[in-house]
Amino acid sequence: MTTHSSVLITGASSGIGATYAERFARRGHDLVLVARDKARLEALAAHVRQEYGVAVDVLQADLTQSSDLEVVEARLRDDSSIGILINNAGIAQSGVFLEQTAQSLTTIIALNTVALTRLASAIAPRLVQAGEGAIVNIGSVVGLAPEFGQSVYAATKAFVQLLSQGLSHELSAKGVYVQAVLPAATRTEIWERAGIDINTLPEVMDVGELVDAALIGFDRRELMTIPPLHDAARWDALQGARLALLGDVRMAHAAERYQN
Repeated sequence: MTTHSSVLITGASSGIGATYAERFARRGHDLVLVARDKARLEALAAHVRQEYGVAVDVLQADLTQSSDLEVVEARLRDDSSIGILINNAGIAQSGVFLEQTAQSLTTIIALNTVALTRLASAIAPRLVQAGEGAIVNIGSVVGLAPEFGQSVYAATKAFVQLLSQGLSHELSAKGVYVQAVLPAATRTEIWERAGIDINTLPEVMDVGELVDAALIGFDRRELMTIPPLHDAARWDALQGARLALLGDVRMAHAAERYQN
């Protein structure tokens, strides 16, 4: 992958996205920063330009709005300098399933799954044609935990994980690297926006430590990077059990326990 490729980062005005912006700028990459808050984007862009001497473009966009999403898709399709997509934009869930409104359900699904998928779809054909590039999708360990009490958020993050695994299976042989990053609780503004007091959480990772770990996984070309998982063999065991389960699926007849 060319070291001069530009990086498009969604949700770039704060937290994980802003940290990715600084880290990639430090590596010498030009940036395209996408978020709703233009003032914060402009401030970050000015800082990064001055500190690292890279070019930074700002795209103000609400990715839950079709017209804004289409603008970012067009940039990913048409700008051949963009070789890396960081699909970071997302929102958390406030309250349990019974407390969700139709609008809150629509918004979280639109941002966490639909926008992420459409942006990956916009850039993937061009990366395949170039034979290089990367798509990084920010998931969550909550996507492995339906017991956590955030059923819709967890389901969107499970989607991100499975999508990333599927895309990697399809695209890696064509030169495109796909990485899923699964943080646990990380010190960002997503909690406050969801009405959750981060100080009530027993353990929280610093956002810089999270992104630095994710980038080590990126450099190693890991498919699944889970910075808070301290025993990597646990993930390997989970995948082994999943593959064993699939190997035991027989499609012609129902299992004996379901037969009269």
